[in-house]
Amino acid sequence: MFDFITEEHKMIQEAARDFAQNEIAPVAAHHDETGEFPIETVRKMGQLGFMGIEVPEEYGGAGMDTLAYSLALTEICKVDASHGTIMSVNNSLYCHGLLKFGTEEQKQKYVVPIASGEKIGAYSLTEPMSGSDAGTMASRAVLNEAGTHYVINGRKSWVTSAPFANYIILFTMTQPEKKHKGVTAFIIETDKPGFSRGKTEPKLGIRASATSEIIFDNYECPVENRLGAEGEGFKIAMTVLDAGRIGIASQALGIAEAALEASIAYAKEREAFGQKIGQFQMIQQKLADMKCRVDASRLLIYQACLAKREALKGNGRYSMEASMAKLFASETAMYVTTQAIQIHGGMGYSKEMPLERYFRDAKITEIYEGTSEIQRMVIARSLTGLR
Repeated sequence: MFDFITEEHKMIQEAARDFAQNEIAPVAAHHDETGEFPIETVRKMGQLGFMGIEVPEEYGGAGMDTLAYSLALTEICKVDASHGTIMSVNNSLYCHGLLKFGTEEQKQKYVVPIASGEKIGAYSLTEPMSGSDAGTMASRAVLNEAGTHYVINGRKSWVTSAPFANYIILFTMTQPEKKHKGVTAFIIETDKPGFSRGKTEPKLGIRASATSEIIFDNYECPVENRLGAEGEGFKIAMTVLDAGRIGIASQALGIAEAALEASIAYAKEREAFGQKIGQFQMIQQKLADMKCRVDASRLLIYQACLAKREALKGNGRYSMEASMAKLFASETAMYVTTQAIQIHGGMGYSKEMPLERYFRDAKITEIYEGTSEIQRMVIARSLTGLR
């Protein structure tokens, strides 16, 4: 049906599906309940190439494209969105940023161990009082008199994988008077003095994906660990988020697919008033609407993947396509999981079934890597050219 989906794409999709069903499914509920980080299965994901799908082979990755990444991530998230979140941050936010803006030395040192799953990467933009408005961040990086190190101070919040991350791409202010044009990016090694982790967030969903604050207290970051030039941090952050939004859209699609498949099966089995509930028109309407939204999300994701492919050839940005996919897929995930619980009735509300976990996991897709409101703003600005 889609000639851009090759046999190689199908192979990694099937490999991800098999791994998710055989390795993740048996432990997903346990990790959700306890909030325990799934380090063992994450390591296995790295060994299979899932933690660096788009990373070239010379840097320890699988050397495939965005579509392969999206297909694999969707399959992982159909079973557990927490594992998918860890995979997404590694691929989209960490490795992609370093591959696009890093030096050769930085790629060799900081991409290779992450792409292989040996170590874990993270991305830190948000602060307690600075979310969507990155130009108001309070953290600071000041170059020392010798010009050898930046001294970093401040607190960052909602950093996915931070409790276990070895390296973090950090965005902080070097010239606060310039607001977003004064943001600079750095590669942080988390085992150095001056770095510490704050409280781990008690989250509604994706509970096995550890999220915490990180704190800098006179942390010395060598100049060679600056990513890009001074003042390029905001541009780097937004460019990386374009890629990240395709990942979140794929995550949302996986959650929605799982909820839809469960609902179809239940509608064919559950009886009420002498017939299968799937024979009632109101249930049929729900299933039809769910299916339309899921397939529309998939097509928008494919469009974004192909747009990114063209952008990597030097043919412009893909911000609008990524935002459209992320917006529609995330709202679809919330819609479909809500309807799925309604179709299942009391069983959908019970922790005996994974539907309530799908519902809890779906909500964050409308929030992180740009809220739905921000996605609409990006799309509208792309259409009008107005700021």
